[in-house]
Amino acid sequence: MMTFRKITEENFSSVLRLDAGDGGAFVPPNAEWLAQAWLYYENHDVYPFAIYEGETLVGLMELDEDLETRTMFLWRVMIHKPHQGKGYGRAAVEKLIRLVRESGKYDALELGCKPENAAGMHLYRSLGFLPTGEVEHGEVSMRLNL
Repeated sequence: MMTFRKITEENFSSVLRLDAGDGGAFVPPNAEWLAQAWLYYENHDVYPFAIYEGETLVGLMELDEDLETRTMFLWRVMIHKPHQGKGYGRAAVEKLIRLVRESGKYDALELGCKPENAAGMHLYRSLGFLPTGEVEHGEVSMRLNL
């Protein structure tokens, strides 16, 4: 069963060793993710989570919420290279969509994806995300209305 867990002293080193295997083309190093979460926490409520399948650490996700606009932002999601192609990325985003919907606090889930990330673009479109027409930092902004 897939779960999202806080980054703690117990899993911190393992989370840092996760690697998407893309050489940074689509996601930055995990240390950068965690540093940004710490840096922006007070102003943006940025939350990093470890993604587990059972007791196996398979990836990392980072969320940012805007309660004024009732929007949850999926800043980043990555699956560790040895676990890619097993459906964990899809399962993680599907679980996130379900949790965000069930919370009743949000009207939309938004994310950005580099257009050259064909697998990511395909995944998000297949889950109902649509491009907003905006491009930020080289990423196509996508939105799923809840």
